[in-house]
Amino acid sequence: MRNRLLVIDDEEALCEILKFNLEKEGYEVDCAHSAEEALEMDLSVYSLFLVDIMMGRLSGFDFAKEIRNRAETEYTPIIFCSALTDEDDKVMGLNIGADDYVTKPFVIGEVLARVRAVLRRAAVSMKPVEVVADTQNIYEPDVTFQTLRINQNEKMCYIDGNEVQLTRTEFDILLFFLTHRNRIYSREEIIEQVWGVDVVVTNRTIDTNITRLRKKLGEYGNYIVTRQGFGYGFKETY
Repeated sequence: MRNRLLVIDDEEALCEILKFNLEKEGYEVDCAHSAEEALEMDLSVYSLFLVDIMMGRLSGFDFAKEIRNRAETEYTPIIFCSALTDEDDKVMGLNIGADDYVTKPFVIGEVLARVRAVLRRAAVSMKPVEVVADTQNIYEPDVTFQTLRINQNEKMCYIDGNEVQLTRTEFDILLFFLTHRNRIYSREEIIEQVWGVDVVVTNRTIDTNITRLRKKLGEYGNYIVTRQGFGYGFKETY
């Protein structure tokens, strides 16, 4: 089944350009020209949203906040495509739960590469575990460190039994760190493991996600260490 995408932008000409090029890549593409119009649609059928920020009464940020509170779209990837180039706007978009952020004017090839990368990550995250003869191995085991626990099947994180709300990117970073402990990884290595090799991610994006992850983990955030000039890692002692 082909991935179905929704482009949300109040510039109709830009919607048509994106629709044309994405359909050439083999995607099914619909367009909405406002966040209000998009929220009236059946959003559960989409694999990814490409969203402008500065629109009418509701902004792209408003749209993202709304769909992150709906069970059927809680984990659907979002890529913001916006003329807002300030780093604070990018950080806000990532904090809301976006998976990527592209600034206008953009090169269409870059947008296509980012769409492929985000969809690939989403597919890996949601890939079912192969069923084998031993039914005890149907599910992936939890990853734990002291009272910090990741449920790989439900894509949930817990501390002392209490759920910690993580974005998809934060979850992927934490899972990578917990399964690759006691080694420092460069930003390039983290990008390859979490975002993929064909997506452009800035150092600021990595730093922002890790800073936000540390705060959400409380005391456990101290185990995510920084080695200036080298990168990040998860140390079992600090």
